[in-house]
Amino acid sequence: MNKYVYGFLVILTTSLMGSAFAIGKIGLLYASPILLVALRFTVAGILMAIFVVFWKRPHPRSLRDWGKVFIIGFFQTAGVMGCIFVSLKTIKAGESSILTFINPLLVVILGTIFLKLTYKRLQWIGVVVGFLGVLITFGAHVSINIGTLLGFLSAVSWAIGTLLIKTWGQKINIWVLTAYQMLFGGLILFGGSFILEEPFFEPNSISIFILLWLAIMASVVQFAVWFYLLHIGDPGKTSAFLFLAPFFGVLSGWVLLDEPIHWYVMLGGLFIFIGIFLANWVPKTNY
Repeated sequence: MNKYVYGFLVILTTSLMGSAFAIGKIGLLYASPILLVALRFTVAGILMAIFVVFWKRPHPRSLRDWGKVFIIGFFQTAGVMGCIFVSLKTIKAGESSILTFINPLLVVILGTIFLKLTYKRLQWIGVVVGFLGVLITFGAHVSINIGTLLGFLSAVSWAIGTLLIKTWGQKINIWVLTAYQMLFGGLILFGGSFILEEPFFEPNSISIFILLWLAIMASVVQFAVWFYLLHIGDPGKTSAFLFLAPFFGVLSGWVLLDEPIHWYVMLGGLFIFIGIFLANWVPKTNY
């Protein structure tokens, strides 16, 4: 793939990821958190399912493969997004995004332990530098509460989902996987909403716009691009670009929610870009 096209896709998907936190927090004024994310991914999943059926993309033929899609949906959509949206009730959008996107570090660690993937020293240094950038962007502190724990659990769930996609996704059409993992995740979240909260949704022009933005731009478009990037590249190297998303999350929180932005955000951004470069630059000689 042309490097400029690849770069554009990375910026597109990470900016949509990051801005969804602030937009989602606004949406909580009109809906309960789990129901809002359930509606988001059920709508997105239905739209994508119609698309892949109309486009005649090959669907899984065995219950075992459908079960794999369901499990990916449980971790990648229900686990990640459920934790994120509930966390937004108690912590800032920027804080939630930063906690969620420690995922790349977890991907490399879990990939090394469970999938026996190997990463060069520079890639490990890049992950650590990028993680330090996240901490600096956050202000080098995290106030521990239920929102903080949920933000971290979203990162764990995302790392598991990422590795499952890399392990199982090669035999499943990427568009079909994107569609049905979102749909399955949304349906799981519907059940969680009625069990874990008092669900409500206040329909008006703002809430409908937010729901459609989250479902189409921040889900269909963002997930399709992200899964495609995972499909064509190494999960550790590709996930390193996720360090961009909390930067966009903090910026969108500042623009949309007036969340304060400080000098250390810019310094953290510098570390993030250095970490991305190191994690993705592999010299021709072994190191």
